[in-house]
Amino acid sequence: MKEDKFPRGKSAIVAAATYGIGESSGRSSMDLAVSASLNALDQVGLKPADVDGLFIGLPDDFLSGLTFAEYLGLQPRLTENNRTGGSAFLTHAMWAALAIEAGQCDVALIAYGSNQRTAAGGLVSAMRPSAYEAPFKLGRPVGAYALATSRYMHEYGLKREQLGEVALAARRWAQLNPDAFMRDPLTMEDYLKARMVSDPISVRDCCLVTDGAAAVVMVSAERAKHLARRPVYLLGAAAATDHRDITSMPDLTTTAAVSSGARAFAQAGVKPADIDVVEVYDAFTINTILFLEDLGFCKKGEGGAFVENGRIAPGGALPVNTNGGGLSCVHPGMYGLFTMVEATQQLMGQAGERQVKDAQLAVAHGNGGELSSQATLVLGTEETL
Repeated sequence: MKEDKFPRGKSAIVAAATYGIGESSGRSSMDLAVSASLNALDQVGLKPADVDGLFIGLPDDFLSGLTFAEYLGLQPRLTENNRTGGSAFLTHAMWAALAIEAGQCDVALIAYGSNQRTAAGGLVSAMRPSAYEAPFKLGRPVGAYALATSRYMHEYGLKREQLGEVALAARRWAQLNPDAFMRDPLTMEDYLKARMVSDPISVRDCCLVTDGAAAVVMVSAERAKHLARRPVYLLGAAAATDHRDITSMPDLTTTAAVSSGARAFAQAGVKPADIDVVEVYDAFTINTILFLEDLGFCKKGEGGAFVENGRIAPGGALPVNTNGGGLSCVHPGMYGLFTMVEATQQLMGQAGERQVKDAQLAVAHGNGGELSSQATLVLGTEETL
């Protein structure tokens, strides 16, 4: 395989915003995405007309790049609507960086919004069972993740209490985040008594169903210095896919994050041990354990022990999902862009009570489908260039 030649630190995120987290009755997915985008642009004094690279993928509009451009009267030079599920927005960042470096665009906007909690039709899913799976009537996506969890438990002896540590850590972070949707206290007893959804996954192992939107603005590193007080530079970015349906996953306990993570770290020239903040796509509690292993923060099979004793919670050795994640903060159908927003706000020093002290390097990791598509970003401050 040829060496990845990613333009390390040549582009930067200068603004990041969320909008409408929780319930936003009467607002469409597009309304929410537009509002988050306007908030992000306003942070750095840019207008919609300045955007010439548009990256977006809404759950209920497969031509959302065209709809968004028309909504705001844009005529972007580049419109990208790649759809790999929740990982799509991190691949958008990768392509935006390459496009900026190549001169294909100057101001890239990555946006997402969904009203899935309050919309009349409810949750919209792009997943469809294959002809081979359909007769077994697997509940999706929870059934797919239950299969992965069961297999992991079988191979490595994972305990439900260790999954509970992931849920409890997410809730403790959410309690520090005024925008988080679920901030009520959560104890291990509450977790263990929670209603089972698809054994061994209970309702407390599952992400939220919320409305919400997010947006980030990316420009060249040179321009970033004039727009943001503390730009966040994209040091490494990689994606990998090894299946679509869970029954075709090569190994239910190992994801393609092994590949995307290793390549992103190599591009960035840093190691997992150097990272100050980790934001991973926690659609289910097993995700956090799998991704911490596959990205290299601990060895395969050791993820359960790794998260024990509040290690990834506030005050722990490794801050993980510091906004509360998809489990306790927000999950409007696809969560990937929110990992980028939270990582950016942490590195910019804008995270308020949940701020990680002296954070200079962060990982944002997205997951799409049924552990199918993985995308990893390594982000850093000026000090890391």
